[in-house]
Amino acid sequence: MPFRRSAPLLKFALFLPLLLAVGACSLFHHGKRETLNNMTVEQLYQRAHDMSQSGNWSAAETVYQKLISRFPYGAYNEQSQIELAYAQYKDDKYEDAYSTINEFIKTYPTQKHIAYAYYLRGLINFDRTETGMQKLAGISPSRFDQGYVLQSFDDFNTLVARFPDTRYAADARQRMIYLRNQLARSELNVAEYYLQRKAYIASANRAKYIVEHYQRSPESADALAVLAKSYHLLGQQKLADETTQVLKLNYPNHPYLRNPKRWPDHHSWAWRLIPLTSAH
Repeated sequence: MPFRRSAPLLKFALFLPLLLAVGACSLFHHGKRETLNNMTVEQLYQRAHDMSQSGNWSAAETVYQKLISRFPYGAYNEQSQIELAYAQYKDDKYEDAYSTINEFIKTYPTQKHIAYAYYLRGLINFDRTETGMQKLAGISPSRFDQGYVLQSFDDFNTLVARFPDTRYAADARQRMIYLRNQLARSELNVAEYYLQRKAYIASANRAKYIVEHYQRSPESADALAVLAKSYHLLGQQKLADETTQVLKLNYPNHPYLRNPKRWPDHHSWAWRLIPLTSAH
């Protein structure tokens, strides 16, 4: 009988450590899972902000999203939406970042940080103008679709027009100059392509557009040269001479003036066989 009474106790003693371990593990995971759900809005914001400050963008995104879902109204929610967009931007999640900040602009058009929101949207589109592969290959972004360039330019233009005295305006203006020149370069690429393909009316039209719309861009000189050569090859010698004179007055050292027949000096035929290469 003593033996029979002690057997259950022995089994219990053997399994007790295991039961305690399992219970402790369960409590630990339960507490960890519920942490973000139990924190106050101030605690959540501080946690996310600290993660952003340390560059832990992915973790910060998770906490910002938790705050936004748990506390859908108020100043912390609005600020978290902006900082979430920035964290997504820094984490190279451009589509997510654009969606977040675009929704913020639509929802809070008069919010006190709306100028920064436009600036951030401009930055997101600015960085979407060139992919990592393009940078690695050294391919000019002007060789690709300019949709994001136009969007970024519009964002910065809105910022400068509506909030000219904010601290973001000066940087926005500089980026607009860069983007404008890139748009001009893209147009010039097309004009030179048409010139190479002997589509002289098309090359003249593109070059004329650059001269009229991008007057102060570095591409204006080459655009005048393309225009002059296109007119010459179309048999419009008077227009060609007038355009050449304008080129000479504004850009007296342009290579077209030294040898019109050999300009533009494109790369060899072997180089041109490589897709998406750029001489610029």
